[in-house]
Amino acid sequence: MSRRLGLAALLAALSLPTLASQAGAVTFKWANDGDIGAMDPYTRQETVQLSFLANIYEPLVRWNRDLKIEPALAASWEQTAPTVWKFHLRPGVKWQDGTAFTADDVVFSFGRITAPSSLMRAPMGAIKDVRKLDDATVEIETRMPDPILLQELTNFMVMSKAWCEAHNATVPVQIEVSKEENFAVRNAMGTGPYKLVSREPDRKTVVEKNPGWWDKPVGNADRVEFNVIASPSTRVAALLSGEIDMIYTVPPQDIERISKTQGFKIWQTAELRTIFLGMDQGRDQLLKSDVKGKNPLKDVRVRRAFALAIDEPAIAARIMRGQAHVTWEMWGPGINGYNKALDVRPAVDVAKAKALLAEAGYPDGFRITLDCPNDRYVNDEAICTAIVPMLKRVGITVDLNAQTKSKHFGEINPPKLNTSLYLLGWTPSTYDAHNALFALIGTRNGQRGELNNGGYSNPKIDALIDQIAVETDQTKRNGLIDETIRILQDEVAYIPLHQQVIVWASRANVDLAQMPDNYFPYRYINVK
Repeated sequence: MSRRLGLAALLAALSLPTLASQAGAVTFKWANDGDIGAMDPYTRQETVQLSFLANIYEPLVRWNRDLKIEPALAASWEQTAPTVWKFHLRPGVKWQDGTAFTADDVVFSFGRITAPSSLMRAPMGAIKDVRKLDDATVEIETRMPDPILLQELTNFMVMSKAWCEAHNATVPVQIEVSKEENFAVRNAMGTGPYKLVSREPDRKTVVEKNPGWWDKPVGNADRVEFNVIASPSTRVAALLSGEIDMIYTVPPQDIERISKTQGFKIWQTAELRTIFLGMDQGRDQLLKSDVKGKNPLKDVRVRRAFALAIDEPAIAARIMRGQAHVTWEMWGPGINGYNKALDVRPAVDVAKAKALLAEAGYPDGFRITLDCPNDRYVNDEAICTAIVPMLKRVGITVDLNAQTKSKHFGEINPPKLNTSLYLLGWTPSTYDAHNALFALIGTRNGQRGELNNGGYSNPKIDALIDQIAVETDQTKRNGLIDETIRILQDEVAYIPLHQQVIVWASRANVDLAQMPDNYFPYRYINVK
């Protein structure tokens, strides 16, 4: 029997009933352009992967449909000191293998998520220790008072200590760079509303309802099939033919056609994600440029020239077809800390950009490679393709390196950091600017700046990040965030582009919860 045969196929071969084979069972099929990287929730800090795994694994606290914090694996909690929180675990919770969930699992999971090989360390950066008080109680101590601890904990998906130990998966592997896997990369076992049935990378992943889930199901989808369909036209055709029930990424050019087709509907909401360009400002010589012996991106004049050359309003209007909010901040509307008054993008100025390059010593420009994904964000490759001639007109020759998100992330993210100029998107998972500051902008120190791939570093910004982390006065805190925005904009630490609009399409008989963070919780799916 093939090793790729999933559990559902195995049960069928043994003539045992599966949930999907039961009379009246509801199967929901959907498609996206890119796959989940792994079944291990600590291997990638990326929305598609974390969103999918949040249907299998659960945190102590979670976001509800209205993006409010509510109890999950923790039934209640209280703050016993400025840096100490006590969490009372929900009684009677079982892992999907029938074993009991206890405090040991929480303590183990904290050690695992903060392991050197984990790419989910940054959201846990404020936590100093997680201690077991008894089987049903844990204590979390933060390094300093943390006004957004609960929001940060929504990223902390708890794993079974016994399951990981039994399968030699006590630490995560770095899937983008490691040639080895462990059991958790292709298998999953949580406490959540759905359990993994089969996994075929880059093709299809199937889950079914967990009959032993502690919470009451809201939706009626007994079985959910996630299909990878890279081609936009093929994905739309699969929806309109009835082959699938919903597509997660809708090509902007097809929105009107789908909305006017009887029996289908468009789901649309502003996303919290900011799409931006990052630049290598850390190395003394760029890895992917014809400039030798120095790094032109260390010069703020060069970075300003790049920003002045890129016509983001044109990208938003033509490439995104109006489905984007042009921005000059690293976080947008809906994120605490967003300030509309500071979100003013400098006008395109080709002449000034050329003058800045000449002043910096590059009157004839230079050559550089732009790393870009082609299956992660809305029209990502098209955005990068449009940027190439925009930079060319000021003398910058761009070699576009567009590839799948798995290869893209493997190149630009730690530990490789093999990039000079790259496109990336970021949703502050806490819905607070501190998340982006801590993960993307702070100086890399092993915790802070985990995805600061360009090596930007400013001691004043680092000090502000530390202040923002502990300031409980909201007015003062937002004032500190505004100060960081002004510095980042003045130094052109990054080049923000836009916040994209989330657009899904489904059959008319489907009801979903479309979240601004682009998570897709299966527990809300209803097929009428």
